[in-house]
Amino acid sequence: MSDQKYQLKKHSNYGYLFVDPTPSQQEIESFYKNEFYSTQRPNFNDSQLAVQQKDHEFYNFWREFIVSVIEENSQRKINSFNCFDIGCGWGETLRFLKQKGAKTFGVDPAPEAVEYCQELGINALNSDFSSLNPFDKKFDFVILQNVLEHLSSPDTVIDNIVSQALEDDGYLIIDVPNEFNAFQQAGQQTHNLDQWWVCPPAHLNYFSASSLESLLTQKGFTIIDKIASFPLEMFLLFGDKYVGDEKTGSECHQKRMAFERNLVNFGQKEALLSFYRSLAEQNLGRQTLVIAKKDRA
Repeated sequence: MSDQKYQLKKHSNYGYLFVDPTPSQQEIESFYKNEFYSTQRPNFNDSQLAVQQKDHEFYNFWREFIVSVIEENSQRKINSFNCFDIGCGWGETLRFLKQKGAKTFGVDPAPEAVEYCQELGINALNSDFSSLNPFDKKFDFVILQNVLEHLSSPDTVIDNIVSQALEDDGYLIIDVPNEFNAFQQAGQQTHNLDQWWVCPPAHLNYFSASSLESLLTQKGFTIIDKIASFPLEMFLLFGDKYVGDEKTGSECHQKRMAFERNLVNFGQKEALLSFYRSLAEQNLGRQTLVIAKKDRA
């Protein structure tokens, strides 16, 4: 960890790691205002929008996967759902769902991202998450994509989603980085790197598939599906030092996309998904995606 004023601790109930002490609200707000959402230089959100638009086929594969799991489990078509994306960013997921006929709602701290969503016809509002659900209605499913790792109290947010935002038998979709996995740590040691993924005040929490499942089951959810993404850290173990190297990182990303595309194009989609589900069981893979269903009270 580059900033020595923070330590990592393990949550006694759920098992995920969190930074201690928690950065002050002023530190967090300053970071997002001056760095994460800065308009003075290329930033994460601008690049994310460009990348998702450029690689829309890759990202839509995962959006289609989420839709198929929910439709199969609920025996309903997605066009009958009200969808709420907390931290919706530039609205690419909500745009995908809207095109399928779903009613879409989102909140995000970035005014420029919300304005962009509104231009797409998405019902989006600017929110710092102090008011989790400004729409004052319940939703059939709630999405948190790369959000939970940023929040100072993930378990409280899940409680608030259950009480304020989610219908009975509603679905919760959470996608988080899968940190401190075996491939990642071996890759770090192979190249004598710092723990680059530990980066407060941006990331305050560090999940695995197991700790995310533990959090959700203890909060009254049944896990419908748990799946990993491609274990990108394998490239470090192959000798491709992509950390801090944009060119090598881009090449590794292209290879990862080709791996999935070729399997899907040649009729091996189910084998791919089975492989990724197996990785999740071993707490491997770059990301962890969990689809969970709220248990009736």
